[in-house]
Amino acid sequence: SSPESILKQVFGYSTFQGQQQQVITHVLAGGSCLALMPTGGGKSLCYQIPALVMDGITLVVCPLIALMQDQVASLSELGVSAVYLSSILDEQSQQEAMHKIRTQQVKLVYLTPERLVNEWFLNFIRQFKINLIAIDEAHCVSHWGHDFRPEYQKLAILAKIFPRVPRLALTATADYYTKVDILHFLELKNQPIFSTSFNRRNLFYQTTEKNNGKNQLLGFIAQHAHQSGIIYCNSRRKVDEIHEFLNCSGVIAFKYHAGLENATRIEQQNLFLQSSNRVMVATVAFGLGIDKPDVRYVYHFEMPRSIEHFYQESGRAGRDGMAAFSMVNFGFKEIYELSQMVLQSEVSELKKRYELDKLKKIIAYCDSVTCRRQQLLNSLGEDCDPCGHCDICISQEQLQDGSVLAQKILSTVYRLQQKFSLGHIIDVMKGKASSSVQIWEHHRLSTFGIASELSIKELRRTVRQLYSQNLLDIDFNNGAIKLNANSLPVLRGIKQVLLRPQRRAELALVNNVWLRTEHEERIYHNLLNWRHMMAIRHKVSHHAILSDKSLYELVNIKPENRGELKDIYGIGQVKLERFGDDLLVAIHKSANSVKAAMF
Repeated sequence: SSPESILKQVFGYSTFQGQQQQVITHVLAGGSCLALMPTGGGKSLCYQIPALVMDGITLVVCPLIALMQDQVASLSELGVSAVYLSSILDEQSQQEAMHKIRTQQVKLVYLTPERLVNEWFLNFIRQFKINLIAIDEAHCVSHWGHDFRPEYQKLAILAKIFPRVPRLALTATADYYTKVDILHFLELKNQPIFSTSFNRRNLFYQTTEKNNGKNQLLGFIAQHAHQSGIIYCNSRRKVDEIHEFLNCSGVIAFKYHAGLENATRIEQQNLFLQSSNRVMVATVAFGLGIDKPDVRYVYHFEMPRSIEHFYQESGRAGRDGMAAFSMVNFGFKEIYELSQMVLQSEVSELKKRYELDKLKKIIAYCDSVTCRRQQLLNSLGEDCDPCGHCDICISQEQLQDGSVLAQKILSTVYRLQQKFSLGHIIDVMKGKASSSVQIWEHHRLSTFGIASELSIKELRRTVRQLYSQNLLDIDFNNGAIKLNANSLPVLRGIKQVLLRPQRRAELALVNNVWLRTEHEERIYHNLLNWRHMMAIRHKVSHHAILSDKSLYELVNIKPENRGELKDIYGIGQVKLERFGDDLLVAIHKSANSVKAAMF
């Protein structure tokens, strides 16, 4: 079969996205390559479709067991034979998987990098025809990346053992240095790179300054009641705290971090994957490769560690292409906390400077005075016009001329000889004769009390915005605020400084309300109940049965027969045969009940 026919008949999709077709064509011609596609961009199809076109077995390297389980379960619902090999499988399941490989009953074998480079397994798998090796989450190979896994670097051996087998590396984010590492360690130096735009058009981007963060979080969740979302925190302690707070506030939430027992983590993750309206509170330990298409929002309760982390984590919302939200709640305190995490890490000084530079980019995103999507994509090396679909673009707020205030701050930093931290600078500017100010006799400076009319919060946020705009620096080793080359034009009045005003009220979000008639409401709930029942019966997540996007089309189009049903998004031949009658009954049953109610 051709890739196009498999796309439609097996997966139920009418067209390829982005560079999917180019990657598939290249692989089918025997070529190796690196594919850069955004989260939700359909990376898995780039190796699943060639696996079904070609004879033999496709090996898929995955860093997480949960991802392997989910992919194998979803493929099974599509009628595709696939297995995964993992230490969590019992002896019988392991033997059954190995038997299917020996008897060539499978098209795809998912496994961890440790398993694939195991000498015994390599000797075993070399007996069979391997048509493709797909290395998912390939950024894990790079020590510059945000999820470094040293085992990935051992995969270089595959080029020698399988010299004629194409190798496909895939990732959602990779800066210049990470790409260099991927090409180097996976022996892909002379192979092409297929890159799709990182622009997630269905995501609405917003940030908000922390002001009673827990209440802000509750308000956001209330706006998205009955929707599935992920809340990220930077520490296990904070995850436990927010999880307890939400459950005490009447919000049913799960939690996930590395400090939990493995069985507990697996249980919490599975409960979240199988729900359509629950909240997951987690550290970054949760999410790599998590394939849950119907996450409607990702809320960062604390500032992410880098633009790359943020892009990966926020991208877990709206993987089905429907409207979704990304919110970051941040404050100055988190800048210091994250910087100390970097400085205290056991890495080289060069890597620390690299991580601090990435931290500065995410701060600039959070404090941006221009289109937030533009700021994000520029940080990832891509240009775009103002999007009209972020909080800044739809806001009616006007930027304020903060040049005079900026000059006051920079002048104070200069007179303090660039040796003091933010708290000391604010004391001087507000005219507070603290013990430290008196010891250093800074109450004698001309800038003492120069901004006494402003609150501490206003001064802190202004210094943060100056740092975000690269108009001053912070020495994170001692917290000292310093001038840089961009400070002088401001001090001399040559450069204007624009500041974003403090919002007196939260910006109203663009709400993703799906308006339905009474008839459509009945269809929708019938389909939801049916999907839930099928997910339990088949022991898979509900989106493996039917995605939210498929539900949306079913409710709006209301197909009357199988011919119309096969044109619905995500309904391939196997699902049509397996579920077609049930779906038509659910739709027609709703129509009849509405007619009966009318009479």
